[in-house]
Order: sequence, then C-alpha cells, then structure tokens
Amino acid sequence: MAKTVNYQCPACTGPLHFSANSGKLECEYCGSVYETDYIEKLYREKEAQAASAEHKAEDQAQAAEQQAQADTEWGGGDAGGWSQEEAAALRAFNCPSCGAEIVCEATTAATACAYCGNPTVVPGRLDGILRPDYVIPFKMDKNAAVSALKAYYKGKRFLPSAFSAANHIEELQGIYVPFWLFNGTADAQIQVEATRSHVTRTRNEEITTTEHFHVTRAGTIDFRLVPVDGSEKMPDDHMDTIEPYDYRDLTAFSTAYLPGYLAHKYDVSMEECGKRADRRVNNTAVSTLMNTVVGYDTKTVLERNVDIRNGSANYALLPVWMLRTKWKGKDYLFAMNGQTGKLVGDLPVSAAKFAAWFAGISLPLMVILALILHFLMGPLF
Repeated sequence: MAKTVNYQCPACTGPLHFSANSGKLECEYCGSVYETDYIEKLYREKEAQAASAEHKAEDQAQAAEQQAQADTEWGGGDAGGWSQEEAAALRAFNCPSCGAEIVCEATTAATACAYCGNPTVVPGRLDGILRPDYVIPFKMDKNAAVSALKAYYKGKRFLPSAFSAANHIEELQGIYVPFWLFNGTADAQIQVEATRSHVTRTRNEEITTTEHFHVTRAGTIDFRLVPVDGSEKMPDDHMDTIEPYDYRDLTAFSTAYLPGYLAHKYDVSMEECGKRADRRVNNTAVSTLMNTVVGYDTKTVLERNVDIRNGSANYALLPVWMLRTKWKGKDYLFAMNGQTGKLVGDLPVSAAKFAAWFAGISLPLMVILALILHFLMGPLF
C-alpha cells in the first residue's frame, strides 16, 4: 500500500480542504482556518512519531500473514494475476479516514475517497526526484469555475440545450497539472530578405520600383519559466492556450495545497518536454528579432540560428479546472486556468438549430434576390 495523508482539523478532526478564496486550509465542520505552513509542520511531527510504530506494525502483520498462509489448505482459484503493464499503471492505498481500499493510477498524487469523500494526499508519489519545486495554488474555486463555464456557453447559438445542463457543468474537477518550467539564454541571429516599393506616375505611365535589402539582426534574450506540461493525459494545445500564469504566485511546494483537488505527477520527462521548450524559445527569439525589422513592405526570413545556453528546469504543479464529457459518442474537453480563469474548450453543434438558422436567413435572401431579378428583367412568366 502506498503511504497516504489525510489532513485533519486539529480542533475537531474533520477533513481540511485548501480554499482558493482564502489561500488557507479550512474545516467544513467547525469552520477553523489554518495556515498551510502550520498544518504541514504539525504533520511532519506526527509522521516522525508514527514512523517507528508503523515499522513495528508492518513486521507484526507480515508475521501474521505468513502464519495464516501456513495454516490454510485452500487452493488457488482460476483468477489470473495482473500483467506487468497493468501493475505498473495502478496503485492501491487505504483511506486514512474510513479505511477503504482505493485503487488509482500510478500518476495520481492527490484524490478523494470514493466512499467517504475525504481528500487524500499520496506524498510518496512526489518524493525524491518527483517532488515538485513549486506550486501555484488555486485562485478560482469551483463556483467561480462553473460561472465562467456558463458564461462561455452563452451566445453559442448552435450549442445543444441539453449539453449545457447543470449535470455536465458540475463534473468540473480541479487538478494540479505537472509542468516543467524552463530557463535559459538564447543567442539568436537571422538573415532577412526585405523589399520596399514605391510608385512614380507620369502623364502617360505608372512605374513601380522595388528595392531589395539584405537585413541581419542578432541579439541575446533571457527566458524565464517557459511552461511545458508534463502529463500525457493533458492535450498540449489546451494547456498552451490557457496560458499565461502569473508567476508572482509561484510558491515553494507543500502538500498542504493539495487537499480538495486532484493532482498528478509528471509522466513526460524533462528531456522530452525540453524539445517543445526549445521550439517555443526558438520561435519567440526569431519573432522578437523580426519585430525590429521595420520600414519595409515585405520581409522573409532566409536563415535563422538560435543557440540556447545555461538551460535549467524546475518542476511545478499548476492549477487547472477540467471538464471532460461525452456528447453523442464524441469526447469534449474544457480546460480553465485555475488562477486566471482563461478558458478553452470544444463545443458540439446542434444540427436542428443550425438548419433552423440557415432556413431563417436563406428564405429572406431568396425573396430579395427574386425582387432584384424582377426589377432588372421584368416578369419571368
């Protein structure tokens, strides 16, 4: 079993949730509010006290299990074991609140018990090299996220009415998505072909003269905190679109920010994500230099050379509200920045609404066209 933590209120032992509004851990039962640093320190002390007792209990349980296996005469059934792929993709843990056994994906770092609903953190998933350096806490709670999604639906005339029903919207989940934040310095140089044209008019002719220029630009640009999501589950285009994040809220990672939300660890390596970061830095550096090539009618990049040095990366968890739903057999995904509220999503189209709209505009156009023809050509019959 994986080691789990269920943050409980020191006053009443109720489950604590991180509040996006207050930025603190709150108890829904007695209303107590705690700083994240205080609760984390309290639990570090409790974990230290429980460590020796846990090892002793494990030894006793192992001895009891061995004795039970020696006493039983039951044979094995027909059930097969997990394949290596299945075993690698799943983890099991006991809920610290109700004791139920929960099975989740190997990349899940924070979740909620399906039986008692209490938020549970699996800190073992984030230890060592997997432990994030930073986190941006949620700033938008679920009510704000639901309101933003409802506003997004408004004005979409072809959206099926049933699709925007409350039961779909309430499926919104807050997830801390793993990101790699890349830093570095780019030395860039571009060769550009530019043209400038002007027209000379005389009494009898018009002459266009085009001048051709070879323009060179070079510069050094520092890049800080270029984000690339490190989760295979998250579509890159959605994660890119909900940027930017305000990195002034970037804070040292603490598991105390996780209760009440889902959290995943990265399953795309820093090296693999670095390739995407290189492309983003390359394109941004070239675009920045191109913006200095002014006063021309056309400009075309003939050659580019970008060298990235002093590269480094930090691992962070960034807040995202997600809604993944199905409509008529197709998957639709919405992603919302949990800090700024910026939203991107796919929407289905109601064929009936589109047909009614098309009929509504095509009939008046046909009448107008008929009147014009009648005016120009007279009666056709």
